[in-house]
Amino acid sequence: MSSSITILRPDASEQRTVEGTTTGLDLFGNDRTVVAMRVDGELLDLARELSDGDRVEPVTSDSPDGLYIVRHSAAHVAAQAVQNLRAEAKLGIGPPVTDGFYYDFQTEPLTPEDLKVLEKDMGRIVKERQRFVRRVVTDEQAREELAGEPFKLELIGLKGNNADAEGAAVEVGAGELTIYDNVRRDGAVAWKDLCRGPHVPHTGYLGNGWALTRTSAAYWRGDQANAQLQRLYGTAWASKEDLQAYKTRLEEAAKRDHRKLGTELDLFSFNEIVGSGLPLFHPKGGVIKREMEDYVRARHIAEGFDYVGTPHIAKEDLFYTSGHLPYYAEGMFPPLLEDAERDEQGNVVKGGQAYRLKAMNCPMHNLIFSARGRSYRELPLRFFEFGTVYRDEKSGVVQGLTRVRSITQDDSHSYVTKEQAPDEIRHLLKFILGLLADFGLDDVALELSTRDEDGRKKDKFIGSDEQWAEATAVLAEIAEESGLRVVPDPGGAAYYGPKISIQASDAIGRVWQMSTIQYDFNQPERFGLQYTAPDGSHQQPVMIHSAKFGSIERFMGVLIEHYAGAFPAWLSPVQVIAVPVAEAFNGYLAGVVDQLRAAGVRVELDDSDDRFAKKIRNAAKEKVPFTLIAGGEDAEADAVSFRFRDGSQRNQVPVADAVAEIVAWIASRRNDSPSAQA
Repeated sequence: MSSSITILRPDASEQRTVEGTTTGLDLFGNDRTVVAMRVDGELLDLARELSDGDRVEPVTSDSPDGLYIVRHSAAHVAAQAVQNLRAEAKLGIGPPVTDGFYYDFQTEPLTPEDLKVLEKDMGRIVKERQRFVRRVVTDEQAREELAGEPFKLELIGLKGNNADAEGAAVEVGAGELTIYDNVRRDGAVAWKDLCRGPHVPHTGYLGNGWALTRTSAAYWRGDQANAQLQRLYGTAWASKEDLQAYKTRLEEAAKRDHRKLGTELDLFSFNEIVGSGLPLFHPKGGVIKREMEDYVRARHIAEGFDYVGTPHIAKEDLFYTSGHLPYYAEGMFPPLLEDAERDEQGNVVKGGQAYRLKAMNCPMHNLIFSARGRSYRELPLRFFEFGTVYRDEKSGVVQGLTRVRSITQDDSHSYVTKEQAPDEIRHLLKFILGLLADFGLDDVALELSTRDEDGRKKDKFIGSDEQWAEATAVLAEIAEESGLRVVPDPGGAAYYGPKISIQASDAIGRVWQMSTIQYDFNQPERFGLQYTAPDGSHQQPVMIHSAKFGSIERFMGVLIEHYAGAFPAWLSPVQVIAVPVAEAFNGYLAGVVDQLRAAGVRVELDDSDDRFAKKIRNAAKEKVPFTLIAGGEDAEADAVSFRFRDGSQRNQVPVADAVAEIVAWIASRRNDSPSAQA
């Protein structure tokens, strides 16, 4: 019996007539870069049989779907190795993640020596070319086969309602249950796991493109109330070359780590006496922070925003009204009690008025809006402030400047009619894209965050289905018309409405979530906000939240890593260092320094007792864009010599020309580094 199969490739399609039973392996088995297939839109194992009329697309190992499959297959190999090492280890969940995979186990902590043993055993399993064989099973069969795996039994019970289990989608879904056997060449089953698949045809497809990376503690299904597990992390790629490129990126990322550079460049610090996640900005870090604030303040005013200011704390009733306490309480610090009576041990025996540190600025902006009557003629009405908010981040997720508890937001809220909302969102998106480009971040994509329809967070959203559908449609349309890549983020919306997040890629290709635009139909209703329409009726505005930097702290951390601490001249804490060849020329260079300082340049004179060569090395370590050098010939010619960050040099430039060149370069706000070749 013959069948007609259409093979779809990026550049063409091919119709093929085949005789008898045909699988994806029959079509693509000779090409080891093909790890799975998409049949009429469904991702399947290559071992699956094809039917007459099927449209089949090969899935290569270097594609997003292919990498997902490679990484999930590597997670199975890692889990098999763990249970070979520790037979008593109980299996949790092993999903693919960005750049790799993890697998959770209930077992004693894994040591670095264990990782070496596991990697060796994984290599053996890969060389055995164990086949991944899919079996459909009933719930009862699965429970019988996995009777010794308590976490798998729990997942079976979640079938059809698995969205509240962290990573459970790789194991169970709403349909049939499947188990994948790892089968040796002699037909013996080496290992098995509850899994939806698909997988690579056999372990040999993993080649040498994988590695184990680290371990950590974790909780079953991500809940601290559940059992504590050991999480084994690894990475997997389409080839050994891709793995090496990834390791190189990690090495480069380590060099750019903003926590390390923040110390080396004397930008900021943290102190346990102050507390975790609460940064202290040193003078040089303060320069960068001030430049950022001055820039974005001027930009907001130019874009039609009114500057406002609000306190750091408020009575907690305000945050019940806004919805933050009912829906965002876990992100807020505990209440502060005014006039509370306490016993000798400090326990509250009679409560006072409860106040809260604010986690958002929007509730107070709403009060400014409602402080007097508003007319449609005032809309769009735009409020902006540098508001420091406080989030009760868990200690395990606090990380340098990129995840802090004290967050300075360039926070704005636009109050508009429903008809004005699309144009206001376009205006904000243009503003944000221009800001990111001005700071050298112009490789961007958009993430569209919508509400969770039926998962564990479905009750964390307020508003009607119609309101959500309308708001989401507006954001989706504007995101698509931007021409930028749009990444869906189901379940990632704020509790009060959907949002667009702008993702920026840094100099080494890492993606950071930066600015946000959020459509809010809920807070205007909760605060009873109104404006007088042309017909004299009172109407409710739509509120658009936006943060351009998002968090000044986080944005600075990203900039440090993007530029590896070598900031553009306009942003650099120290723009020029003047280095005399010998002490005799200190006075001459001091005069040049005075001219630069009078022109608004941030300049330092190194008149220390260090030797000249060390002064040059110090300037290089500080990543200063311009180093000016002067010796006898320079002084005689009323000139200076330039030394740039890239090591290039230009000699005996007249002082007036040097000052003009530096001032012009800084004023241009260029984001590349000056050079003798420029």
